[in-house]
Amino acid sequence: MRKLFFFILTFTAIVTAVGQEAEYVQQYSWPWHWREGTIVTEPAPATEGQRTAIGMAAPAIDTVRVGFVGLGMRGSDAVRRFTHIEGVRIAALCDYEADRVEASSRFLREAGLPPAACYSGEEGYKALCANPDIDLVYVATDWHHHFLVAKCAIEHGKHAAVEVPSAMTLTECWALVNLVEQRRRHCVILENCCYDEFELNTLHMAQQGLFGEIVRVQGAYIHTLDEYWMQYWKQGPEDRLGWRLRWNRDYAGDVYPTHGLGPVAQLLDIHRGDRMATLTAMATASFRGRELAEQYGGEPCPDFKNGDHTTTLIRTVKGKVIEIQHNVMTPQPYSRLYQLTGTRGFANKYPTEGYYLYDGTYSHRFLTDSARAALETRYRSPLLAEYAEKAHRVGGHGGMDYTMDARLIYCLRNGLPTDMDVYDLAEWCSLAELGALSLEHGSAPVEFPDFTRGHWQDLKGFRHWQKK
Repeated sequence: MRKLFFFILTFTAIVTAVGQEAEYVQQYSWPWHWREGTIVTEPAPATEGQRTAIGMAAPAIDTVRVGFVGLGMRGSDAVRRFTHIEGVRIAALCDYEADRVEASSRFLREAGLPPAACYSGEEGYKALCANPDIDLVYVATDWHHHFLVAKCAIEHGKHAAVEVPSAMTLTECWALVNLVEQRRRHCVILENCCYDEFELNTLHMAQQGLFGEIVRVQGAYIHTLDEYWMQYWKQGPEDRLGWRLRWNRDYAGDVYPTHGLGPVAQLLDIHRGDRMATLTAMATASFRGRELAEQYGGEPCPDFKNGDHTTTLIRTVKGKVIEIQHNVMTPQPYSRLYQLTGTRGFANKYPTEGYYLYDGTYSHRFLTDSARAALETRYRSPLLAEYAEKAHRVGGHGGMDYTMDARLIYCLRNGLPTDMDVYDLAEWCSLAELGALSLEHGSAPVEFPDFTRGHWQDLKGFRHWQKK
């Protein structure tokens, strides 16, 4: 009883601190303990009457009024895309810097759309979230503000859609799960890679049983950021590193896991019949990262927390294995390393894209180009049939950004559960702190918290919800 009281007191103190922005310090600090050689974190306490959000729908919205917070590289592109989506009104625009708000306002004028309410400054997002003329808050800020804006939006009765990673700590993950279960508002992770054409087609093939039982999957985010480091927002002239390089300096673990993890988690029906059980993480030392911090910071950096390359291995309850990699430091070709191994077939994207299907005879090669084309025609994802043509015209990472946004609006307009829910958000984003715990203790196994609190088998199989 004394241990439980201490845990509840600790959790309450952390969440209280999160609610007080002036005192809010992002940190890995979730209570944990050892159990038979495995690190175990405790679930957050739930409030009385709080109920699961598995398969949660909300009342349909005929015209979705959207407010955008964060109008840098990702946010401004999102505003432009939304001018092409039916059933949307861009109601508000917000950024710390007023000139970015004006720049995005031009998209509305060029499209012949009504002007949006404009907000700026450090607390502009609070005024936007309080605006009663908004249904959905689209969050594309720096990582430090993803959680703060999403929390504020949901507390004001808005749905939230949050760029990745949508939460940076277990404190934030659990707080968003609790808020959604209490307030019954969506909190969607904006993981665009789940809508890439290869991933969508492969998912559809897997759902038809083409690969047999999937036993192992891989995902990655391997993308050297040398050309981008200095483009990330800086708060004043004293900020030489920018928020993203500074985060890698201060935190260990896979701090950007969702591009790799999201699509393969859908393949394995995570929290829709299976769930991630344990992980172990391993990382190199910091070589390139420390060098970059010293180059841009202009002073020695003896303690750069994040390794140049991090590998996380995850085992599910059903005995499947997931491998996730993260590397934004060393020079090499871009790779998301999307791969599945099944009892009847194999699929791979990066560096070689292709399929292998077992038909009773063995080959050491992918399907021929013509055989692959026939396969993709036969098993084309219904989402591509619906969205691909317009997605290619509008753009956004080859169209997957548009498909992601259009799907979100479709679900809100039809009162459907969203493709990706708050449990996806928490599970995928929790890799950062869980992986750090493993790294800090000799790559020890770490138990995944069950963010669904036992409801991970309520749904049978991942689905893209459709109007009946």
